Amino acid sequence: MFSIPGLKVISLTDAAATRIREIMAQSAGGGAPALGLRVGVKKGGCAGMEYTFEIARATSKGDEIVTEKDATVVVDAKAVLFLLGTELDFKTDRFSSTFVFNNPNQVSACGCGESVEIKPRSESALAAS
Repeated sequence: MFSIPGLKVISLTDAAATRIREIMAQSAGGGAPALGLRVGVKKGGCAGMEYTFEIARATSKGDEIVTEKDATVVVDAKAVLFLLGTELDFKTDRFSSTFVFNNPNQVSACGCGESVEIKPRSESALAAS
């Protein structure tokens, strides 16, 4: 597990925690029990990267498990440095409901909002934190 004193990989707003608990309740049953919401990043989109979500039914070596406000997020090991210090929120407006990443590592986003450019935290920046 990745740990820096005083710096969480990801934190949850009340709205995000509520939505994650709802998703976990709806995913009950079937195969292996749901551990939490897996969050990651992958290459794609016009800005270079996209955030990913799926139900986590197992963990892998290096995954960061964050439990906050009775909701669990499993941060994919490959995404930890890209998401370090991120606040996950959930917003609902007139036309949509979506998770929102307030990510200090995000450099830019495409016009459609589907992809982002993220720079991973460097070791020197981590040491200064």
